Amino acid sequence: FDLRRCGRFLVAELLEPHVVLSTSVRNGGLVEHVRWLVNHQSCEGAGHLDRHKQMVDAGLEGYHDAVCSEIGIPAAPAAVMGTAANMNYVAVATEADEDVEVTATVTAGVEGNATVAGQPATWRETADGIQKVPAYAGTINTLLLVNRPLTRAALARAVVTMTEGKSAALQRLAVPSKLHIDLATGTGTDQYCIAGPLAGPLTLTSSSPHVKLGELIGRTTRDATVEALRWQNGLEVSYTRGVFHALGRFGVREATVFDDIAPYLSTEHLELLQKNSKAAFYE
Repeated sequence: FDLRRCGRFLVAELLEPHVVLSTSVRNGGLVEHVRWLVNHQSCEGAGHLDRHKQMVDAGLEGYHDAVCSEIGIPAAPAAVMGTAANMNYVAVATEADEDVEVTATVTAGVEGNATVAGQPATWRETADGIQKVPAYAGTINTLLLVNRPLTRAALARAVVTMTEGKSAALQRLAVPSKLHIDLATGTGTDQYCIAGPLAGPLTLTSSSPHVKLGELIGRTTRDATVEALRWQNGLEVSYTRGVFHALGRFGVREATVFDDIAPYLSTEHLELLQKNSKAAFYE
């Protein structure tokens, strides 16, 4: 494949026939004819509705055509993902084991839309369409490329391993859900494309973390997600190590922490804590 970025767009052009599994509105699911995998910034982070209006006016199928036209590729063999995350912050991670190679490219934002599986949902699909309760911004988009053919079962299992890698990144950074006290496992709008060649010298039959392919998928996804969140949201261990980040979902706030903790400490110990708060809260 060739991977290139220009402005709002990131494109992987597959140079030989691949089987692709994706969440794309057009050509989504399991297909063999897709040749272009696209990730793009479909809006600014907040207050930008121009492209949303285009989606409403043209429909998602029409918007797919417009995106492909904008970057000069045919719409019929393309899979497209969209996000508010900046394509300049895309993270690319590649890992290899002998002749098996996996590349993950990730754009990620979690400040407004981080979720944990099983938390109360904000959308409901009905016979009359999708009905909503308030929406939030933020998406993790993953483009995963494997250089060896996979069985259909291995491709399906790769989705699980990739998702676990993404969740491991959020766990490492202690990203909280926006609506629940648990740590986040993803966002409500995450998308992905996974591709492997149709033919090759060896077809791989497992992408479980117990085999090397699964290890590569998990590690590249995790590392690329961590790096993308470092650029998009400023999340890294030097920031997320703090008590207020780790326990904010339980109501621990820097502005009120001394008042909250005062009943449990002597005056002497409270003064000592105030004088050494940086060490206590961040080291």
